[in-house]
Amino acid sequence: RVPAARRAPGRGAHRRHPVGTEALLGDQTPVRRMVEAYRRRHDHIVPALNEIPGVHCPRSDGTFYAFPDVREAIARLDGIDNDRQLAEALLHRAGVAVVPGSGFGAPGRLRVSFAADMHTIETGLRRLREFLR
Repeated sequence: RVPAARRAPGRGAHRRHPVGTEALLGDQTPVRRMVEAYRRRHDHIVPALNEIPGVHCPRSDGTFYAFPDVREAIARLDGIDNDRQLAEALLHRAGVAVVPGSGFGAPGRLRVSFAADMHTIETGLRRLREFLR
């Protein structure tokens, strides 16, 4: 139970939200570890995507997803005319979940999350490579 003085309005956010204060002012080691893990994933997935014919992926900062341009790959695929159709086909035929870039105002791109462990990322990349052959 929180003492009445800590529940009282007007006592400042630091008194009412000790967990938030600790998250911001406490030990940042876990945050640094997570940032480093995401950097390693980013530095792995971007070059791997760029190795796939018809896929061009720029580097990004501060995100947990890649945003490759797949227009060339789409042009080579029979029956797939846009990023939405490609995302749907990847999900149903390859077991890879991506988000069409057109939903973000970027048709011809895919949003590819790397908020997963390296095994899952590798499995997704392998399936993506096989599908786009």
